[in-house]
Amino acid sequence: MTIAEACELAALSRASFYRSYQEHEPRQADIELRDCLQRLALQNPRYGYRRLSHALRRQGCVANAKRVLRLMRLDNLLCVRKRRFVLTTDSNHFLPVYPNLAARLVVEGLNQLWVADITYIRLREQFVYLAVVLDAFSRRVIGWQLGESLEAKLALGALEQALSQRQYEPGLVHHSDRGVQYCCRDYVQRLEARGILISMSRRGNPYDNARAESFIKTLKSEEVWLRQYRDIADARDSIGMFLEQVYHGRRLHSALQYRPPLEFEQALLASGQHRATGRVRYEFSQA
Repeated sequence: MTIAEACELAALSRASFYRSYQEHEPRQADIELRDCLQRLALQNPRYGYRRLSHALRRQGCVANAKRVLRLMRLDNLLCVRKRRFVLTTDSNHFLPVYPNLAARLVVEGLNQLWVADITYIRLREQFVYLAVVLDAFSRRVIGWQLGESLEAKLALGALEQALSQRQYEPGLVHHSDRGVQYCCRDYVQRLEARGILISMSRRGNPYDNARAESFIKTLKSEEVWLRQYRDIADARDSIGMFLEQVYHGRRLHSALQYRPPLEFEQALLASGQHRATGRVRYEFSQA
């Protein structure tokens, strides 16, 4: 039945119908959208309005980002970031360091560039430390290790997990900061034995390892700062669950066209566009 036929049966003018529609329908639509937004915000408490806009689209609800921002501000759903800093990088050593190969590397596929970093996590009565290794192209965590000490075995544990999970070809670049854990003989020899090229950030420049720093920011704001871990076992279980179920499986990444890492990798492999590490290339400035 058309609107004109319905109005005729109800002895109502179409102008009255549209006047009533304009008064009530937008508010009803806002209520439905706000309900969906609140559900998504509870599931992802550190999502901003842009990422929530894409999450809505994935559920079949299209809304302008400005409208999402307005409704989030109305419902007090805008997240507030915490800023904390604890030094975990000791670059005051006399061990050999390596040049920054990642700066000019054009990453076009999986297993071309791995990035590594270490951060701290606060428990109720102590600090523990987390070492991670990520595939820079898909942002997937391919190795991680949680421990009570900043000794080199922490970073080595994360590296060994990454090596066991991934198959790669010669030319893979491993990038990290200049911390003593990554410059020590055991770590360097392990990389060289597997034919992996070593790259390190410039001194005092965290932007050289931005992908790893971005992951740590996400981990802290969306998992660590929202919980109080009883002990290291509780932290290990909770972080492992977050990585597998949330970060890899559901968390939308703007660098991946707002897709989770697992979905991005599966789509990449299914399309046949995955490039091997043997064909990596570098960009050089004309200056």
